[in-house]
Amino acid sequence: MNIFFPIKISYKYLLAAKFRSFLTILGIIIGVASVIIIMSIGQSAQALILDQITGVGSNLIVILPGASEKNGPPAAMMGVSITTLKYADLKALKNKKNVPEVEDAAGYVLGTTSIIHGGNSMNVSFEGTTASYVNVENAEIAKGNFFNQDEETNLSRVVVLGDSIAKEIFQNTNPLNKILKIKNQNFLVIGVLAKRGSSGFGVTSQDDTIFVPLRTAQRMLLGISHLGFIRLKAKNANLISEAETNIATTLRERHKIDNPSNDDFTIRDEASAISIIKQVTDILRYFLLAIGTISLIVGGIGVMNIMIMAVNQRIREIGLRKAVGAKNSDVQMQFLIESIFISFLGGIIGIIIGILVSFTISKIIQYLQYNWPFLITWQSIVVASLVSIVIGIIFGIYPARKASQISPMEALRYE
Repeated sequence: MNIFFPIKISYKYLLAAKFRSFLTILGIIIGVASVIIIMSIGQSAQALILDQITGVGSNLIVILPGASEKNGPPAAMMGVSITTLKYADLKALKNKKNVPEVEDAAGYVLGTTSIIHGGNSMNVSFEGTTASYVNVENAEIAKGNFFNQDEETNLSRVVVLGDSIAKEIFQNTNPLNKILKIKNQNFLVIGVLAKRGSSGFGVTSQDDTIFVPLRTAQRMLLGISHLGFIRLKAKNANLISEAETNIATTLRERHKIDNPSNDDFTIRDEASAISIIKQVTDILRYFLLAIGTISLIVGGIGVMNIMIMAVNQRIREIGLRKAVGAKNSDVQMQFLIESIFISFLGGIIGIIIGILVSFTISKIIQYLQYNWPFLITWQSIVVASLVSIVIGIIFGIYPARKASQISPMEALRYE
């Protein structure tokens, strides 16, 4: 049988019942477009997050206060305040005798505060950190300088601004040597960090943060003496395992811990963080993909319904074809090809719409200053096309078999 003949018939039938055909194809269009959009957004979001992590460096080790299971979150990540990490721990870990694999290390405390300049007040996130921040985080200075070690330890009231904060507060004027009032204390602006880009939705980035010396933040802004966390920069990624062993040994000695099960700290490295993030984002992508697949199944049911209606409306046509020699297999193949044609047509339109929507979303997010790549893989297009064809086959089998089983005599008597 000529395969183009049933396609031609299907095309004519679609034109004869435009609105009903549109509603039938709409389910496939929505399902396929959803699959394309979900896969694109999932890949783009994953790329954004991983780019932020690898941009800082894959040779970083993070020490968080509080113990945790091997693959579980530390207590500090659950909002529990733990005070086991101290500035003296940071100094011990920077000592090459204790951890020779480490190039540098930085201590951190985080918080929010209000700042005042020129009568205007705004709430900002701040980081109290050490002079080594620039080296550990691979940060760049756009203007001025970062604070030095003396300023780090001497309660100096100096501040370094993230790119976005500097522009928001000082507009087009040079912020260097200007005064910001933080908690009723005057702080001198000594530097501005280069723009790094947003780190993700709901996550404060370097650009939206102000930086003050660690001791200043602890005593003047937070009233604490412990660290929020420590980051260490290994000389290279291959030394991370050895560094973690020496870090654990050093902290256990300092905290007088004999049994590792009693550790009051958690060690994480960027490589494991990347692996965990990939796993989490992949699970979310597959979950959302499953939801999109449900839309395709609903669309397939719509195709089956329209094909059953087509069989009922074309009984006399089927009878005539059988009367002039058409076999059951010919009739079955005709309706099956029609079902595949309808699904494939909806799939093509869905792919085009999915690509356009994904592109639009990427442009909107990029306009919001997020480093959001537009990612559409040929695999997703092939998968969407194949799925639409498979849907057509699966949901076209029953109507096709029903059509092929119609008796020619009964069909010709049908009114």
